Amino acid sequence: MPLTSDFSMSASGLYTKAGDLSTPSDELNWRRTVHLDTGTAVGKADLRFTDTRTLGASATEDLDLAGVLTDAFGVALTFVRIKGLFISAAAANTNNVIVGNAAATAWAALLGATGTVTLRPGASMGVMAGAADATGYAVAAGSTDLLKVANSGAGTGVTYDILIIGASA
Repeated sequence: MPLTSDFSMSASGLYTKAGDLSTPSDELNWRRTVHLDTGTAVGKADLRFTDTRTLGASATEDLDLAGVLTDAFGVALTFVRIKGLFISAAAANTNNVIVGNAAATAWAALLGATGTVTLRPGASMGVMAGAADATGYAVAAGSTDLLKVANSGAGTGVTYDILIIGASA
């Protein structure tokens, strides 16, 4: 199945400071984009996983990037390279969503084996490999393929959205 992907990150803002006779300003318009055609080489991706997931109070899950997740058509996905990863914690969450630090066979290409990112309610994270990057973030089935996602506390569940774009070779 062909996959064409476009993703971006952007930030904009206007910084001003009142002066005696003028108001100096500094305007920021920053944007990075990546376009990937279908395939597995440089500038290409052929797999996509998307989901809205919920974890119970104090719960964790290990997302197996090599052979367990399925796409929108029910086909099992075996990522060898991740080209884009985006995770967003629901604004209505009470607890944080913690990403990373699986107990065994952790996907270490992004955060190392024990690193984590804390997503407070409403927070998002995104990582994209450049279009000229053939490797992206490597996944090795059975040895470095688990992405842990955890609810930071007791009492309430958490919901998060996840999007993974990558290549099968």
